[in-house]
Amino acid sequence: MKTNYLSIAAITAYLKRKFDADPYLERVYLTGEISNFRLRPNHQYFSLKDDQAKLSAVMFKQAFAKLNFEPKEGMKVLVVGRISLFETTGNYQLYVEHMEPDGVGALYQAFEQLKEKLAAEGLFNRQKRALPKFPKRIAVLTSPSGAVIRDIMTTVQRRYPIAQIVLFPTVVQGERSAANIVENLERVKQLGDFDTVIVGRGGGSIEDLWPFNEEQVARAIVSMPISVISSVGHETDTTIADLVADVRAATPTAAAELAVPVLTQEVLAIKEKQLRLEQAFLHQIDLKKQRYQALANSYILRQPERLYESKIQKVDVMIQRLQHVISTRFAKENERVAAATYRLSPQQMKNQVTQKQQEQAYTTTRLMQAMTRVLMQKQQQANQTIQALDLLSPLKIMSRGYSYATSDTEIIRSVEQLNTNDHLTLHLADGQAKVDVRDVKKGQVDDPTDI
Repeated sequence: MKTNYLSIAAITAYLKRKFDADPYLERVYLTGEISNFRLRPNHQYFSLKDDQAKLSAVMFKQAFAKLNFEPKEGMKVLVVGRISLFETTGNYQLYVEHMEPDGVGALYQAFEQLKEKLAAEGLFNRQKRALPKFPKRIAVLTSPSGAVIRDIMTTVQRRYPIAQIVLFPTVVQGERSAANIVENLERVKQLGDFDTVIVGRGGGSIEDLWPFNEEQVARAIVSMPISVISSVGHETDTTIADLVADVRAATPTAAAELAVPVLTQEVLAIKEKQLRLEQAFLHQIDLKKQRYQALANSYILRQPERLYESKIQKVDVMIQRLQHVISTRFAKENERVAAATYRLSPQQMKNQVTQKQQEQAYTTTRLMQAMTRVLMQKQQQANQTIQALDLLSPLKIMSRGYSYATSDTEIIRSVEQLNTNDHLTLHLADGQAKVDVRDVKKGQVDDPTDI
């Protein structure tokens, strides 16, 4: 029996008709997470995935223009469309007609949660390490077969060929890639003879780049004693490794350009500085020569006596001033001595003694007069005081005919104290008398003889 072989185009057309004729695939409603999305100017190509499967999708320009939101990597969406076969590649894909957000995907949510955690710890805002200007050895952690290492080596060779590139073959995708990245960072740290570390890989979906969003990788980068340059994914991709690294580069080429200077430019700069230094040195020599010539031609060296001529004149002036001051002072002292000698002469001393005796006699006379006046004043004050005291004396009052009575040393002040036949002592100005009470009358007594 003869076998009929079909062409690829024929079988592909047959399968496409099967997809298009299937009523269940003509209108499908799906939910999934956007993956490998990058905004394109016309039609949008991406994937929809969940935990177990992934489906390629395309959304044409007309349908994409009707969206009222901006799709992002990791976003969970609800889509309506049809599934058909793309004959050119032989892949089936979802043709999206309508799409709306349905929350955030699991990976994107995990990314945001870890980002918030590390930001709260200050890992993003910490003091970043400065890149060395002239590195000798650079460690590169990436896949040995990818374009990343080739771009880095080419750039470094072109810009700074004296730097040594050491590749640490690293798994940059898959389940064990995060552990392998941490392991190689530890190896670089233990070797300790590197100036800079470049961690990088090419672009990809969020799943492909996920090892660089692992917490262990972030903490390993932070703990590095040397500067770390992160070059993960494309410029629009942002990973946790980019945020914690000391410097982020958009591409591997940019990472190499950040890591090393341009040797030719540096050599040119050194030559320029050397030239400037030589010119400055020659300029200083010219200045010193001019200064030396000026000093050599100065009058100080040609006529050194002119240095002290003015000083000699100053000395003469100061000697004259000193002699004048001494003469003036000597004359004043002679005048003082003459005046003192005159005051101490016998005639002058006699006159002074006579004058002092007269002053003493005058002062004595004034003192006696003052003392006499004071004594007279004190005598008058004493007499006045005696008279005042005499007027207040009880004896003076009793001398005018007054007396007082006592009974057993108790002074009688009221008739209430008296009874008939009481024995009293009557005190007079010139003695005492014993009396008996014959009668007691109350009230004012007009005649003293009635008592």
